[in-house]
Formats: sequence, C-alpha cells, structure tokens
Amino acid sequence: MSSSSQHGPVPAADGTARRTALVTGASSGIGAAVATALTARGYRVLGTSRDPATVAAPVPGVEYLALDLTEDDSVEACAAAAGPVDVLVNNAGESQSGPLEELPMAAVRRLFQTNVFGAVRLTQLVLPGMRERRYGRVVMVGSMLASFPLAYRSSYVASKAALRGFASAARREVAPYGVRVCTVEPGSISTGISERRTQYLADGSPFADEYAAMLAALNSHEAHGIPATKVAATVVRAVEARRPRPLYGVGSNAQLVFPLKRIVPRSAVERIVSRRHGLG
Repeated sequence: MSSSSQHGPVPAADGTARRTALVTGASSGIGAAVATALTARGYRVLGTSRDPATVAAPVPGVEYLALDLTEDDSVEACAAAAGPVDVLVNNAGESQSGPLEELPMAAVRRLFQTNVFGAVRLTQLVLPGMRERRYGRVVMVGSMLASFPLAYRSSYVASKAALRGFASAARREVAPYGVRVCTVEPGSISTGISERRTQYLADGSPFADEYAAMLAALNSHEAHGIPATKVAATVVRAVEARRPRPLYGVGSNAQLVFPLKRIVPRSAVERIVSRRHGLG
C-alpha cells in the first residue's frame, strides 16, 4: 500500500498515457473488485479507505489514499492528493435499515453525508479538470432499491435515489465537454455487507416482527447474490462506453425487472418487492 504524490496519467510501457481512476471504498467488496478490474485493464488506480494502513487485503497495484466522506476536509485532501483524475467511481457508502419513525436523525444525516454529500463534493472537485481536458467518466454506484423501494430501508433508498438524481441531472451539464456521468444500480450482491449494515429498531417496536422478516429475506438474497466481480464488469463497461447509458442495472434479474417496471403499475411493483422480502 502506498499513497502517491504523482499527478496525472502515468506513461505506459508503449509511451502512451494511461487513464487515472479514483475508486472510493476500494478496500473491500464492490470497490475492491472495480479497482482490480480497472488495474487489469491498464488504468492507474487510486483507491480510497478511511485508513489505508488497515486495509486487510490491498489490491495489487492500487495506490491507497485516505478518505472519510463524512469530513469535508478529508474529501478535499483526497482530491488534492489524487491530482488530475480521468475516471471517478463513487462507490463508498453505508447501508442502513430501520423503521422510518425510529431512525435517529443523527444517523440519517451521517448516511446522507457518506452516501450523497461526500460523493457529490468529490465529484465537484474532479469535474473542472475533466472538463478542461475534455474527457472524464463519473460513475455513481447506487442500488436497485432506489428503483424498487423496500420498506424499512427508507433512508438508504432515499440516499441512493438522491445520488442517481444528481447524476441524471448533471449529465447534460458536462456532456458537451466530453464528460459522461452515469449510475450503476446493483441488486443483491454477495459482499458480506449484511454484517456491516447499521440497524435501528427501538425496544418494543411495533414493527419488530415485520422488520425481522424483511431482514431475514434481505440477508438471504445478499448471501446468494451475484459476486462483486459482475458489478465491477458493469462499471468497467460504463466507464469505457463511448456514450454510457444513464442507468445500468446488474443482479437481481435486472434485465427482466427494469423493463417490467415500465409496464406494470407502480402499486403492483411495490407489492412484488414487498412479498419478495417476506412482507405481505
């Protein structure tokens, strides 16, 4: 592991310049898989972790930078350390669940700072350089729950929907400068995130039984979900597309359910999602 003071593309063996990619949350899961895939394709990859010294399994060839998305100073320091970036993959985030009325507002604010505001600020910091060089790719790693909301995941759903909203609206702003912005929405992914999810349920909660049913189904889906490498392949496809689509879905039968969502009434989609997660 190392942090780099070099800025800009590093010359490749054939003398051409290779692209520099910044991948947040690259210490495990989807972020590590994306960093691995981009490194294998010849990118210079900068990965982030809250504490690079504690990354258990660093990706070979990746340079790690410190980043705490809840701290504005840390976001700005990371962008400065990274220097010119050609590709930004906003992957780092927190998974949170609980009944809406029982979510502590401090936890909701932390979630939005991590999942939305930190990612947006980092994007703001790298966009001017991309625009000036007339090339850039920004990929927001969202969640299919933003398109198919699930009870007891309201804060997480809202944060991922907000991230997609920023990406969708900003696409037109930067497109004339050769910068492409898109969102990748994974479904159930087997990354061990179930063990890291923050949960809020009050003692004696009237929602306890339903919440437990939802959580059991959610954890089962994630345990049997697709590997992070499949999400990484989708991210790479978005990065390298000449004209990336606004939205890419992967996992949880994305190729079937997204078209179905366009023709089935919204209330029916909500019932299907609820029943799939143990809710009547």
